Amino acid sequence: MSAAARHLGLTQPTISAHVARLERTYGLELFFRRGRRVELTEFGRSLLETTNRLYDAEHEALSLLSLGRSAYRGALRICAVGPYNVMPMIREFRAHHPGVQIAMNLGDSREIVERILDYRGEVGVLVHAVDDPRILCLPHRKQPLVIFAARDHPLAERPALMLADLEGQAFVLREAGSTTRRVLEQVLRRHGVGIRCDVEIGSRESVHEAVAQGLGLGVVSETAYRDDSRTVKLPIRCDELATHAHVVCLAERQESLLVSHFLAIARRLRG
Repeated sequence: MSAAARHLGLTQPTISAHVARLERTYGLELFFRRGRRVELTEFGRSLLETTNRLYDAEHEALSLLSLGRSAYRGALRICAVGPYNVMPMIREFRAHHPGVQIAMNLGDSREIVERILDYRGEVGVLVHAVDDPRILCLPHRKQPLVIFAARDHPLAERPALMLADLEGQAFVLREAGSTTRRVLEQVLRRHGVGIRCDVEIGSRESVHEAVAQGLGLGVVSETAYRDDSRTVKLPIRCDELATHAHVVCLAERQESLLVSHFLAIARRLRG
């Protein structure tokens, strides 16, 4: 309630009074009140979905009204697992729509889906297909994964490696929501190879530094691997070690002004 009051420029008691009047007028309960905390009831969540669509329609109307000098204006919120696939799309989009402000949020694939469904982002770029009727999911490109090590790691000197050579090796991995980690673990499980996750870190940059410091092996998409004199890619060939980048949005919003233009660019750049 306090956050809503700050956002609207009102006092907290005023917000509480409005909510109470709404509940009283329609004889329903929007929030469960537990001490100083409030949580949405099931009816409240349903109403939130409806009002989100209203706010989205308002956002779309404002974007349409902001047309000027043959260039679209407004704002586009993009969510992505990393910068490598999305930046070429943003560059192309900005070339055609310089008046549009881009806001990009980074997170794992699970967080991106949540942001799209909660109307906190218009477009997402992630590394797995989303099987949800509410979401439009466009394949973008296949991304091979690379396993890398510190240059003084025993495996770094081998001219060729097989998945079985990873048995018992210590890895530095992203958090459980990471698609890259999930794909690695699934492939190794299918081949009967067991590894250890000695260090779990929440960012690609931190994983790279941890591997460079000799804390274990790492895995990233080939596009995300950074050349570093302290690390080396391991010579492992396995077509199964790959993720697939996808572009997503709410299905109901695919025809909206800015989203449809971004999707058209994503289709043109598809690998």
